[in-house]
Amino acid sequence: MKYADLKKITRGLRNNQTKEEIILWQFLRKRQVDVRKFLRQHPIIYESNRKELFFFVADFYCAEEKLVIELDGKIHDYQKEYDKWRDEIIQSKGIQMLHFKNEELKNVNEVPTKIVSCFNSSDPPQPLPHVGGA
Repeated sequence: MKYADLKKITRGLRNNQTKEEIILWQFLRKRQVDVRKFLRQHPIIYESNRKELFFFVADFYCAEEKLVIELDGKIHDYQKEYDKWRDEIIQSKGIQMLHFKNEELKNVNEVPTKIVSCFNSSDPPQPLPHVGGA
């Protein structure tokens, strides 16, 4: 796949987020979780040559912490082998994986605490925001 195609795919995913991605993005955007910047629908390139890029699109990615957050809806019940393979490749690049099942977003105020617990930095955690109405 070429870079222009990658860009088109990620833009399309950003424009067609799931309900759960929208909810989580309200917490992650604008450095609201411990002042860390998150990107949504971000490509993780795991191999490239002069003509092609091989990549996975992470639901959310924090470069400062090398952390990918994936939301697992029902489709993931049917692609467990693919998800395991993807996670192994991403982790081999030194990137942590954090999975949330869509149902976990029902207790959305607990989600930022779980995310912060994955951070590597020794800085003390910043206060977590409260985002209402989920």
